[in-house]
Amino acid sequence: MLPEPGVYYFPWEVSAGQVPDGDTLRTFGRLYSYDMTKSRVTLMAQHRSDQHPILVCTKLVEPFQAQVDSLYMVLGELEHQKDGGCVVKARVLTCVEGMNLPLLEQAIRKQRLYQRERDSSQ
Repeated sequence: MLPEPGVYYFPWEVSAGQVPDGDTLRTFGRLYSYDMTKSRVTLMAQHRSDQHPILVCTKLVEPFQAQVDSLYMVLGELEHQKDGGCVVKARVLTCVEGMNLPLLEQAIRKQRLYQRERDSSQ
């Protein structure tokens, strides 16, 4: 059986706890730090004036060439931690430096609008 394809979530939605535990998701952010010994990456994304960190477990995608301050997209499952935080268990972690972020955000919004309209008409 194949894993779920993943729903796009904005990084600020992930860091605010709006994603249910165990859900497959896709999100993005700039690589802020990489701890090889713990297999952890921190992605950061800015929304308005706030910075939103996303913790990513990289055990399933190592080894990879971490490029600090480059844009990455992650596909994985969200796991809520006992301390109230959350971590994305990455199945795919891809450097997408050069991607047009405003255009991606617009596409995600339009996709959500289309899916809501489609679901309401059925």
